[in-house]
Amino acid sequence: MTGQDPVSFVTVRRRFDFRGIEVGRWVTPQERDRAAARFYQALCDLMTILQGPENLVSLRGTLGLQYGIGGQPGVAAHYIPATRQLALAKNAGAGSLAHEWFHAFDHYMGNRAFRKLQKHGFASSGWLNSADQKKHPLNERLGTCFQAILLSEDGTSPSPLFLASRKADERLKVLYYARPEELCARAFEAFVEDSEPRNSFLVRGTVYSDEARAGLYPAEIQRQRINDTFRAYFEALGAALYREQSRVAESESNYRVGRKTGVG
Repeated sequence: MTGQDPVSFVTVRRRFDFRGIEVGRWVTPQERDRAAARFYQALCDLMTILQGPENLVSLRGTLGLQYGIGGQPGVAAHYIPATRQLALAKNAGAGSLAHEWFHAFDHYMGNRAFRKLQKHGFASSGWLNSADQKKHPLNERLGTCFQAILLSEDGTSPSPLFLASRKADERLKVLYYARPEELCARAFEAFVEDSEPRNSFLVRGTVYSDEARAGLYPAEIQRQRINDTFRAYFEALGAALYREQSRVAESESNYRVGRKTGVG
């Protein structure tokens, strides 16, 4: 929170530099203020877990938020690739924020980590389909995360998470749980729920739920392997973003000094 001031969605937008925040017309002022406080704390906790700065959470200011707008019956939250917006339903989105944030991150990284992906391509799908990956140590670390989620430990066969997800899809006659972007978002949920601080607005249900009992979240050795790779990736990414911020701040400081002294 900002001192003694109450948290609002304006606070959330300014702190994290979101592109915009939209609130539904049927959301009451009390619901809006309560949601803003929960969003703010959850996003601060996510920033702590990811060990990165605010602009990681807002994906360099490209991500927009919606609360209590539109949606579909039975859908608590969703990510909209065409408009790069993360949307939570009124009174129903608690526990879904981490999942949808990773969809946004996965989408954001698509054309940054890989060449010639479709406009709304996800990095996870690009990796699985052997898209042309851009050479960078961080992209290699991200690929290690995807491998831990989608493949067996030796990298030669589908992972337990993928097999359980495909079985669920066959039973339901859909293609949903086994899509790479869904597998990776659920794996990210598990990583967040296993991390500190705990926040039930961010995530819940990756251990004790019908989905978890059906194997739709990583478990045991695979879960630890995924957690380790995510932790290593985001630690490195966060460090790179903090270094970048320091360089920008130093450059701006030198510019201001130069303006004052007439040097430069």
